[in-house]
Amino acid sequence: MTLMLLDTHTAIWFFNGSPSLSETAKQAILDPNNRISISVASVWELVVKINVGKLEFSGGVAGFLKLIDNNGFRLLNIASKHLIELERLPLHHRDPFDRILIATAISERLSFVTADRNMPLYSLQCVW
Repeated sequence: MTLMLLDTHTAIWFFNGSPSLSETAKQAILDPNNRISISVASVWELVVKINVGKLEFSGGVAGFLKLIDNNGFRLLNIASKHLIELERLPLHHRDPFDRILIATAISERLSFVTADRNMPLYSLQCVW
């Protein structure tokens, strides 16, 4: 079993059936042997993007949370160990949502499912 954390865009693309989601990422998410997590930071990022008009998501945040639950994914809260890891991260990213997701993946030892090409700059396993 592989423990995985979805990047915000990965979760949105998966839930929307977007062709932007790679086949490798899609199969990893659908594999019943993998345990999929989505951080509450991604839900927060979704709220921000909806509120500023950068994103529309059918059903809004409530719909997103329902999809997390319906798919059997784990909603992962931000923990103090994530913040300690966040403080140690080099500043390859300035986006606070990316940074907390990276810190979460590292501290929880989760594979990070992301299309972000900057992730190899960090010490984490990525799937795409």
